[in-house]
Amino acid sequence: MILVLLVTFVALLLLAVPVAFAMGLAAITAIVWQAKTPLNTVVTQMVSGMDSFPLMAIPFFILAGELMERAGISERLVNLAKALVAHIQGGLGMVVIVAEYLFSGISGSTAADVSAVGSLLIGPMERAGYSKGQAVAIVSSATAMGILVPPCIFMIVLASMTNQSIGAMFVAGFLPAIVIAAGLVAYVYWKAGRLKIPREAKASRRQLAKALGDGAIAMVMPVIIFGAIFGGVTTVTEAAVVAVLYAAFVGLVVYRRFGVRDLPQIMVASTINSAMVMFLIGTATVFSWVLTVERVPQAVAAWVTGISSSPWFFLVLSNLIFIVFGAILEGLPALIVFVPVMYPIAQQFGIDPLHYGILIIASIGIGVFLPPIGIGLFIACAIARMNIADSARHMAPYLVILFAGLLVVTFVPWVTLVLPRVLLQ
Repeated sequence: MILVLLVTFVALLLLAVPVAFAMGLAAITAIVWQAKTPLNTVVTQMVSGMDSFPLMAIPFFILAGELMERAGISERLVNLAKALVAHIQGGLGMVVIVAEYLFSGISGSTAADVSAVGSLLIGPMERAGYSKGQAVAIVSSATAMGILVPPCIFMIVLASMTNQSIGAMFVAGFLPAIVIAAGLVAYVYWKAGRLKIPREAKASRRQLAKALGDGAIAMVMPVIIFGAIFGGVTTVTEAAVVAVLYAAFVGLVVYRRFGVRDLPQIMVASTINSAMVMFLIGTATVFSWVLTVERVPQAVAAWVTGISSSPWFFLVLSNLIFIVFGAILEGLPALIVFVPVMYPIAQQFGIDPLHYGILIIASIGIGVFLPPIGIGLFIACAIARMNIADSARHMAPYLVILFAGLLVVTFVPWVTLVLPRVLLQ
């Protein structure tokens, strides 16, 4: 049954069938081949995978991100980042990293991050003296880091699957993101000096005040989300609803970038994105169920413990699995398929669930931008109108930094666990 499942899945991927459909069709084929399980199990498992109260936060965060993007929030956050760091050596590259850290906490979506920040900054970076490949590499690596900044759809799904607190996972991502961002900033500073890229003019006090004022309105949203969650006022799903209301108010009343007549179009766009995510969760759940029925988790656990009893070996193996399959399966399916396999083994080794969860998210973030198949890198190259094969050479040093940051997150659990312990006790 497993052989049929995997062969069918790989064949469909090679035929360019979308991952969600490939997983669903492969699971159906395996169940029909087995001829013991009722076919309506597919529907049952899909519904059970999507039927979760925490997952209700996903469509609301997607809608909030859509509203904030239409309201011009990404543009204002980029202006804020420019006012803060653009005058430093390599400042425009640092603007990407700072803007990504700020914007990721609002959009909740990696695709939205790379699209928004890339569209706004790849062109200006080229005009400032960065090559097209350097610009794509900086945007891609910054977005790979930004996946750790909440709210993040991956975190919501992972916490739901492992019965963890979504709020705790949100808090746990902040410091690991800063660790990786610091490495990227240091390299951008050094590289800009080597390339002799001129500095931007320093923002005047008036420009800085204006950027802070515009950016403050945008940054109220994360304050609302996290303040409500950590203050015990709302659940994560309820906080997402509040974020939608605030985003609509900002877009309609404060910035006036869209009107009431535009709301149906915005709703349709966010509904399509939400449906894609939820359908992906449903089909991946069926795929994962077939693996579980065939006792693949137990077989993998026996194989891992047979090779080494060291938890550090298991953590590195987890990194590799989620990086590679995060690239092949576009991130979210890799999470849903491999967490039921790997998470029980992590529990056997006594690894903290929060630490392991953030390690998974960080690994998937790298995988989504891994040349030559990472979907996030495809988006960045499409924005820059660049061949993805040509981007690999420029991505190499940034991947080294991302891997180094991942190793810090992997082998220093304190980086992940200190904030949840301090803030949520």
